[in-house]
Amino acid sequence: MNHFYTIRLNRKKIILSTVIVLAAAILIWTQTPSIMAMFTKDEPAALSKGNEDLEDVAVTFNISWGEEKVESILEVLEKEEVQATFFVSGEWAERHPDLLEAISEGTHEIGLLGYRYKSYLDQEPEQIRQDLIKAQEVMDKLGYEDIRLLRTPHGHLNEEIIELAESMQFQVVHWNVNPDDWENPGVESIIDEVMEQTENGDIILLHASDSAKQTAEALETVLPGLKNKGYGLITISEMVNQAKADTELID
Repeated sequence: MNHFYTIRLNRKKIILSTVIVLAAAILIWTQTPSIMAMFTKDEPAALSKGNEDLEDVAVTFNISWGEEKVESILEVLEKEEVQATFFVSGEWAERHPDLLEAISEGTHEIGLLGYRYKSYLDQEPEQIRQDLIKAQEVMDKLGYEDIRLLRTPHGHLNEEIIELAESMQFQVVHWNVNPDDWENPGVESIIDEVMEQTENGDIILLHASDSAKQTAEALETVLPGLKNKGYGLITISEMVNQAKADTELID
């Protein structure tokens, strides 16, 4: 089966490290009716976009610290009947099991950001492995077993990191719409960025850490706005399954 690293280099859609950009130069651009993909046979891959033929997008959140913003975000998601995917650090989950339970009870999907929110590009492979093992142990202890979705801290990754994660049975997930909500650019700026940039199959990166002071308010417009444009709001697991189906078609 071909693996693929889907990527779209539109304005502010995705910021990759120099390592990824250089690695990307040796790959082959291939476009099918379903996905725009950059891949080589048998290479490790990170999902950053789903099926372009389907009017589905995934809303995702990163949480690595704080406790003040999660509940308000969950309230908006419940009001709009949207299931999202929350990527949490093991360290955060350990400190806030009650908030993790609230996320789970809201039928939202949970993925990992590792244990400590520290760039994997600054760590040796064995350090990364131990970080992931510790994150898994924490989640298992809290009753959340078999979590297989991983977003690397800060989105920093390279082929070696992806390969290591895959060897531990993780699906690495990136994004391609990023309104930088954690910088608090203004509610209207967050809304405009998401509504103007989002296309079929996109993965939207938002934050539920305490730094994201405008995200909940922006969601009150973004979520119904995406629905009004005809998008279905799905989880990353649903998108991964769609992407795997597309990959099988490429074989």
